Amino acid sequence: MNTATTGATLAGCTVAFAILFLNLRKWWTGGRALKDLIPTIQGFITGALGTICAGGLAGWLAGCTRQAANTGGDKVISGTTGTGAGSAITSGSMGQLTEEGAVVVFLLFLALVASYKAASKEDKGRLIGTMIAGFILCATAGVAGALDGLPDLVNSLGLSGKNALGGAL
Repeated sequence: MNTATTGATLAGCTVAFAILFLNLRKWWTGGRALKDLIPTIQGFITGALGTICAGGLAGWLAGCTRQAANTGGDKVISGTTGTGAGSAITSGSMGQLTEEGAVVVFLLFLALVASYKAASKEDKGRLIGTMIAGFILCATAGVAGALDGLPDLVNSLGLSGKNALGGAL
């Protein structure tokens, strides 16, 4: 099975929503400071961008994560309710990366690694958890459709950087 193209199932999406719920609930019941959402947003966007990677480590992680969430989620839901939830959700894609966009995605993954190394234990969990949620949810048609401008933004940022390096502002 090619894990890079593994779509999300209802069970996998449920796992992703559970992760988001647990992360956002803590923020909601706490001080609700916007700065406390940074690890959550950073992780989710990094996960979202991982779904448009054609291969490499990010694309592989996105596919493997969905596969594991689909399988594990179905087992947990079936074990809890007696009914599985392994039905496929319509797959979607936000688009494709250009070589300039790939550089931006690489830098964002690098920023996530640096943030992870400097983060508290709680923020490390938020970064990884919401990245997992992004890997899963952004492979569905609904979420991919809602975020379809993200690859264009990343590609444009990369092209602007390339043009600035080339002296053409």
